[in-house]
Amino acid sequence: MSNPAALKTNALRELPSVDQILRSERLSELRHTVGPKHLTAVARMIIEEMRAEVQQYKPEMREQAASRESLLALAITRIENACKKESLSGLRRVINATGVIIHTNLGRAPLPAAALEAIREAAGYCTLEYELSSGGRGRRGQRVEALLSGLTTAEAALVVNNCAAAALLILTVVAAEGETIVSRGELVEIGGDFRIPEVLASSGTRMVEVGTTNRTRLDDYKQAINQNTRLIMRVHPSNYRIVGFTSAPTTSELAALAREHRLLFYEDAGSGMLTDLGEYGLSDEPLVTEVISTGADLVSFSGDKLLGSVQAGIIVGKKDLVDRLRRSPLYRALRPDKLCLAALEATLDAHRRETSLTDVPVLKMLATSTEELEKRAKKLAEEISGAASLRARTVTGQSALGGGSGPNIHPQTTLVALEHDSLASVDLERALRLGTPPVITRIADGSVLIDLRTVAEDEDHELIRVIKSINS
Repeated sequence: MSNPAALKTNALRELPSVDQILRSERLSELRHTVGPKHLTAVARMIIEEMRAEVQQYKPEMREQAASRESLLALAITRIENACKKESLSGLRRVINATGVIIHTNLGRAPLPAAALEAIREAAGYCTLEYELSSGGRGRRGQRVEALLSGLTTAEAALVVNNCAAAALLILTVVAAEGETIVSRGELVEIGGDFRIPEVLASSGTRMVEVGTTNRTRLDDYKQAINQNTRLIMRVHPSNYRIVGFTSAPTTSELAALAREHRLLFYEDAGSGMLTDLGEYGLSDEPLVTEVISTGADLVSFSGDKLLGSVQAGIIVGKKDLVDRLRRSPLYRALRPDKLCLAALEATLDAHRRETSLTDVPVLKMLATSTEELEKRAKKLAEEISGAASLRARTVTGQSALGGGSGPNIHPQTTLVALEHDSLASVDLERALRLGTPPVITRIADGSVLIDLRTVAEDEDHELIRVIKSINS
């Protein structure tokens, strides 16, 4: 049959029905995993797509048109692929072999074991707003706030659902209908399209920019102060640094200026460093205790960066101000749920015990020695090299802190460089990414690179299994 019109008519006639497709033995497992109703909806979508392709007389349809069996097989294959693609779009555990410790795309900070157990405990009924001692109503997050106050030396603390929410709440409550002074060099955009100017605008305060991108003086702030000024704001530049001909007032200078003019001073400290990590190169990240001690009225920072816990916006500072924030109707819309508070509490406990460098994964990864990483990398390369078609060698390289923290921090590491006899590096990377569990890597100089700094030791056996499976 060579007549195009006749081929179209034949193909349309031979297209399988939804019932035929659903009766296929090949789809029996999918009926169970995705549910019969959803599988039916996917089948209808695929048949409509195939019908449109027949009408357009696409090449694939020309090849399949003569056979009802081939059209049925094609429809089932497309349904399987559609369901697989859909499942890959959901949240799944991965092995992070990129060497980026706080990897925003991979969920930032992996949680401590104690935090995972705390989430399990809180998943059922729990003492979210209940006091066991009195049998009466309790305050949500009371112990978390107490831990934060103790660790930061602040008078009071409050937790909201992310750092942008913390900034929005503070600006709305203390600076709405007035002006907030901020340096032009701090009008940053960080992950998720979070732009400081837009947060300021949303809060109802008017932003007053001072200085230039690279140099802002204390006098610039002084000259901007007027009867409408409510707040002086300082923003830590998280994911970038300006180097060279630069200057900016210190936190203590801005705090003193605010006090002199009876204004409030708020610092967005970004990553939430509770422990001095100067030994690991983090000398330009603000230590929250120091920001508080130098006179900031309010400080906000993230829960899922250097603190090493869940996504949260943490606010610490003067008690009267924190109480004002708590009373705001906006706080109710921004407050965290019980699982967030449970994980945060467990992580803060590790900081208070001073065991965070061993118990909090982000800090443990940062503190891992180059000697330990080299030893693990050599062992991994030896195990992989025994597999046919795969070649593995160790090379020196650098990890990254990531997540908008310490952009200049690149700890030395030992990488495992993978190559395959018949797969290009992009194909090998894709095969690992689609493994079970997915292994996320990076490519450089024609090799797929694995950095064990971000791979937990108990994941090594899974990593080896996934890599060797590429061989089969």
